[in-house]
Amino acid sequence: MRIFNEKYQPLITLLCRLLLGGVLVAAGALKAFKPSESAGAVAAYKILPTDIAHLIGYALPWLEIAIGVLLIIGLSTRFAAVVATVVMIIFVAAIISVWARGILIDCGCFGGGGEVDPSKAAEAHRAYLLEILRDIGLALTGIYLYFFPYGRLGIEKPLHTTEEQ
Repeated sequence: MRIFNEKYQPLITLLCRLLLGGVLVAAGALKAFKPSESAGAVAAYKILPTDIAHLIGYALPWLEIAIGVLLIIGLSTRFAAVVATVVMIIFVAAIISVWARGILIDCGCFGGGGEVDPSKAAEAHRAYLLEILRDIGLALTGIYLYFFPYGRLGIEKPLHTTEEQ
C-alpha cells in the first residue's frame, strides 16, 4: 500500500482536491445568490438561535466557495482541508441531530432546504443516511489532503530543505 501511495499520491491528491473543492464550490454557488433560502435551511435545524442561524446561513455559502477554490487551485491546501473537514463534521453532527430529534428537513446542502412534509418521512430518513455517508466520505478526503497536500496542478509546492553533511 505504501508503494502504491508513493507512486500515485500526486494524482490522488489532485483528485481529492477536485472532488472536495468541487463539491464545496457547487454547494456554495447554489446557495450564494439565494441567501434567504440558505438562512432558512440553517435555521430549520433548530440547533442555534434564529438570528445566529440566519447569519451562518448568509456566510456559509461564501465560506464553502472560498475553501473550495483554494482546494481546486491547490493553494493553502492543508489549511483548506482542515476547514473543509471541520465543516463536513459539523454537517454530519447537524444531520444526526435532526434525525435523532425526529425533525424532518431537507438538509439544504445544495440549495433549498427547510421543513419536509411528514408524509415524506421515509424519504427524509433515507436522505439523512446518504447525506451522513457522503459528508463522512468528504471529511475523509479532507483528512487525506491534510497529510498529503501537495499534488499535481497545485499552486503550492512543498518546501524541500536538504541538509548536506
